[in-house]
Amino acid sequence: MAKSSSLNVRVVEGRALPAKDVSGSSDPYCIVKVDDEVVARTATIWRSLSPFWGEEYTVHLPLDFHHLAFYVLDEDTVGHDDVIGKISLSREAIAADPRGIDSWINLSRVDPDAEVQGEICLAVQMLEDVRGHCLRCHVLQARDLAPRDISGTSDPFARVFWGSQSSETSTIKKTRFPHWDEVLELREMPGPPAPLRVELWDWDMVGKNDFLGMVEFPPQVLQQNPPNGWFRLLPFPRAEEDSGGNLGALRLKVRLTEDRVLPSQYYQPLRELLLESVLGPAEEDAASPLAVLEELTLGDCRQELATKLVKLFLGQGLAGPFLDYLTRREVARTTDPNTLFRSNSLASKSMEQFMKLVGMPYLHELLKPVINRVFEEKKYMELDPCKMDLGRTRRISFKGAPSEEHVREASLGLLTGYLGPIVDAIVGSVGRCPPAMRLAFKQLHQRVEERFPQAEHEDVKYLAISGFLFLRFFAPAILTPKLFDLRDQHADPQTSRSLLLLAKAVQSIGNLGQQLGQGKELWIAPLHPFLLQSIARVRDFLDQLVNVDGKEEAGGPARALVPPSVTVREGYLLKRKDEPTSLATRFAFKKRYFRLSGEMLSYSKSPEWQRVDEGAFQLPHVMQVVTQDGAGALHTTYLQCKNVNDLNQWLSALRKASAPNPDKLAACHPGAFRSAHWTCCLQAERSVWVFSLLTSRMTFLEDSNVDPAPEADTEKGSCSAMEGACPDAPAQQREAAARLLKVLADLDQAHEEFQQQEQGKVAPGSFRP
Repeated sequence: MAKSSSLNVRVVEGRALPAKDVSGSSDPYCIVKVDDEVVARTATIWRSLSPFWGEEYTVHLPLDFHHLAFYVLDEDTVGHDDVIGKISLSREAIAADPRGIDSWINLSRVDPDAEVQGEICLAVQMLEDVRGHCLRCHVLQARDLAPRDISGTSDPFARVFWGSQSSETSTIKKTRFPHWDEVLELREMPGPPAPLRVELWDWDMVGKNDFLGMVEFPPQVLQQNPPNGWFRLLPFPRAEEDSGGNLGALRLKVRLTEDRVLPSQYYQPLRELLLESVLGPAEEDAASPLAVLEELTLGDCRQELATKLVKLFLGQGLAGPFLDYLTRREVARTTDPNTLFRSNSLASKSMEQFMKLVGMPYLHELLKPVINRVFEEKKYMELDPCKMDLGRTRRISFKGAPSEEHVREASLGLLTGYLGPIVDAIVGSVGRCPPAMRLAFKQLHQRVEERFPQAEHEDVKYLAISGFLFLRFFAPAILTPKLFDLRDQHADPQTSRSLLLLAKAVQSIGNLGQQLGQGKELWIAPLHPFLLQSIARVRDFLDQLVNVDGKEEAGGPARALVPPSVTVREGYLLKRKDEPTSLATRFAFKKRYFRLSGEMLSYSKSPEWQRVDEGAFQLPHVMQVVTQDGAGALHTTYLQCKNVNDLNQWLSALRKASAPNPDKLAACHPGAFRSAHWTCCLQAERSVWVFSLLTSRMTFLEDSNVDPAPEADTEKGSCSAMEGACPDAPAQQREAAARLLKVLADLDQAHEEFQQQEQGKVAPGSFRP
């Protein structure tokens, strides 16, 4: 039985941060660390003491992780970034409430001596001879130490204390992964039994040495079970100082999920129940096991259920029938067409997640050129008289204060100049829309037209599609491009206002003009002529979009997530080829522009996958791509990304693009072959590629655009939550609930069986799926 832990982290916003710049403001960003390993970095919010990030990450964790930390820094163009404060949460604090943490938390001061990371490998022996007791401490090596020098490395040495005795190792220069292999012997002095303490320090020629971390073992441990292995470095024990809110606060949402996943065959009955619900007759929709599961899922759980179901059915090649099933149920229980898909139902959540998984390259192709223009041109636009800053416009133009009418006319011209290319791109994109999305919209169009055939409801079939495509896909991406990976940074306040106006206009187009001239925002009236003209074009676009031949086969194979011609990701990386005869220095990386498509990874000097241990080149954010030539020989290229987010996004894109590749390596070395051995495991044989990844304490960040998983291990449930749920339901619903309960009860029994096997209480194999 596999075990996994994951953290869902949402960095929402900050407040009352201290000013670090001479302007009286700050440029804050947040770094997320798990056990001192950086796993995420938010965008920088420029000139703000109350920043809003709204960024969410899912981090897959080692089972024995200890703490989660958030650091807030002020970005500086020149010199080092200023540290504002930190928040540290222990595993116990996060796991105390199953719902997780959702609150404002004050920032604490950052003590350099408490900022330690890495591990040390020791082998300790307690010996006794004619001279008395002797402690022999074999200091082998350390890894992932904190960089204390300006070069990004350290000069570490170890100092061992036992009672009043102490001894030191030699200093290893310019490394964060030192190998000492030195044995230090200390003699016992009269007195009570003493603990063993091993400290690591960074040697400095000028000034005092910098603390790197320590480990300590009490006397009883030394006597009964002498330490032997890797040990996590800890700071000096001290109480964490509370700043009392003087450093500001962060609003965080953190939830820990711990899963025990059975072998896939145990989930086969649950998978069959779900597939049966989707592929069964339409007359049984309301009484299917999936319908029972939907009725019992509320609130935040519905979003999680939708995400996992979409991944499951995408992996099975049944996303179309699954969405059609949910659409049939949603349409059947809707009496007022004005409320169709307006709630956060499972159908709405699933379609939204499906578009994000399948349509992100399509979204980028349509919106990225205009979004980039808005960010780069930084034009001032405003139609609302209450928000117009006439003085700002005067400062920009140097021609005196313009009138309100002049600002409105200039803003209208700028808005239509941005909206025109957006609408043109959308209405001309029928052939570029992913076929799976077009088939899903065609089914949606048919179901809504069958349910509301009256002439007065002619617009409903259009609104159903535009409500998803424009209101839940295009408009949110325009409003917050950073969250859709359209930009690396959040917009400044002026650009955010421009994006808001564009998003409102796209939303009005998606509503097909039904609410034009209504509500409180009458100041948008100057845009009405352009919007009405665009609405007529969008109707024609929707008619063409659903005019697609072919039908997704219910039992067909899973579709390739990335078509060969689609560019998954592109950008600058630092490249180094693995050449056995050359010296692998940290300066051998060259900047190249890489482009990844569904069929190849290419690069050039200009723009015309396995993560690598930092110890390989003393550099962070490095990954490797292993290719095979015509003769069958393997070649490795090392690529350095600009930050941890960039690394994880490239890894996610590489996984998608290589998903159909049958020759993928099952495992590889997360190090480099240097000085006649691998830096990760010290093996001397270069051709050996099978490497146990259990020795690496990596944490992986899940992109919001995740791969669809064909396994059904993402569907888990609790029998107790469903008992007695349908006492007054029709017989078919009670039967479906009973079948679902039986499957979930068998899963609970299997979980208990595996736990007992792990504890040695029962013989393996006593329970079979």
